[in-house]
This record gives sequence, C-alpha cells and structure tokens, in this order.
Amino acid sequence: MTAGPVLLDAPSRRRAGAGLRGIETVDTQEVGRSDRLSLMRSGELGSVHSWELVTAVDGPGTRLTVFLSGCPLRCLYCHNPDTLAMKDGEPVLADDLLARVARYRGIFTATGGGLTLSGGEVLMQPAFAARVLRGAKELGVHTTLDTSGFLGANATDAMLEDTDLVLLDIKAGDEETYRRVTGRSLAPTLRFGRRLAERGVKVWVRFVLVPGLTDDPENVAAVARHAADIEAVRPGTVERVEVLPFHQMARDKWAELGRTYELGDTEPPTPEATEGVRDVFRAHGLTTY
Repeated sequence: MTAGPVLLDAPSRRRAGAGLRGIETVDTQEVGRSDRLSLMRSGELGSVHSWELVTAVDGPGTRLTVFLSGCPLRCLYCHNPDTLAMKDGEPVLADDLLARVARYRGIFTATGGGLTLSGGEVLMQPAFAARVLRGAKELGVHTTLDTSGFLGANATDAMLEDTDLVLLDIKAGDEETYRRVTGRSLAPTLRFGRRLAERGVKVWVRFVLVPGLTDDPENVAAVARHAADIEAVRPGTVERVEVLPFHQMARDKWAELGRTYELGDTEPPTPEATEGVRDVFRAHGLTTY
C-alpha cells in the first residue's frame, strides 16, 4: 500500500500535556462506570494523557509517542508530573489510537520510526498496552516501550513478543539512592532487564544525571554495572546507553499542579560532567550517548 501525504499536525515540541488532538475520546456520559472498567480490563479502553510526533527521541526514526496516565513511582525529577494519576487521563479506545498510528505508516517506513508507548508508566495499563502493541505489529509498525521496569512483571510474554525495543530507565544504581529518587525499589527493574535479555528484546538503557542526587561516582558505577550485566546475559541486547542531563523544563508543571518540587534550585550538570559519566559506561563496553 502506498502512503499518501500526511499532515504533521502533532505538537511542535516535546511537552507532556500537549493533548489528544486528532484522537477520539470516549464520552463518559454515554458509557457507564462498569462498562468502562470492563473495557479497560479487556484492553479495549485506556487512560491516555497526550501524544506527539517526534524525531531523535523515544527510539529510532520519527516516533508517534503516546503518554499513558498513571505511575507507581514518584521521581523527584519527574518530567511529566501531569501523567502520574490515571484518573487525569482521557478514555481512548485502542482502535481509535491505532487509527492514528496507521495514519503515519508512510513516515515510519521512510524514517525507520514507529510507535512508542510512554507515560506515566505504560505497564500500569498492561491490557491496553498489549492490545495497542499487537495492533501496531499487525500494521507492520516498529514498537517501543518506555518504562521504568518497576512493573515489568505486568508485561506478558505475548506483549514482549510484540515489542521491538524497550527504553529501560535505570534511575539509580543502589537501593538507597533509588528509593530516594523514586520512593520504590530497584530490584524489579533489574529483574525485568534480565528477562528482556533472556527473551532477546533489544534495550536502550536511560539514566538521568542529576547533580546532588544521582551523580555520585559509586552510584554511576553501579548503574553502569547493571547495564553491563543485562548485556552479559545476551550480548547485543543493550544497543545503547543514553545519559540524559537533568534540566528544569518540568519546574513550571510542578508549580501549576501545586506540588512541591524539591529540585527547584538544582543546576543542570556541566557538559564535561555529563561526558565523564558517559565514559564510565563506555569503559564497560557499552555504546553510550
């Protein structure tokens, strides 16, 4: 099938809260609560925050990135605090979301891109995610999950069969620092990383470098070891590591939501510090950006 011209009417720059323009939402006045719950359990309906069409982030090529609502972590540097509560998303049918995915198949083919499910935490809604991933694969679209891995046990083997790439956020290298950053435990993320390697799912490890929070040399070294351990399970699994320097782009979102932002005075890391951390990962034989 030859794709026709496509209007790139997605939000023009990355910002959670860009909305659902172009994707139908379900009228909650017409669907009762019990019916909504039934549709969500079956994966036909999900709580979606927003979407955007972006290049050079969220996986290879041009991506349709969909932000699902709901997250069990409370990261101090969360860039999308408006996606934390599932109730704050809009009800969207999987088929309506897939109609938007189908619209961009020509662009995905031309750029080597595809669909990325992000959040929030996508694995808060595993049935919906699985249905969308299955539909995307039936359309011949490359699929990516962007996840902390904390709820990795929610990802069924069938879901992972429909997943080409996982962007795995390893937010810290030891339990104490991880709990300080997220309020949760690191162990589930590491178990999920090993499982991905065992199943042959490609992984891009992501690590956010936050001065005074995640930049301690011992913590950085531990994250690098974790990434190398995943790679050792099945060489070729960890295609790259992305060290992402902390920024203050989310500060206004926290203020608008009336939430206390503990990192308001934290400066971004210097380019030299960021490159030094990348070198730590490279020393473990990992391709790092």
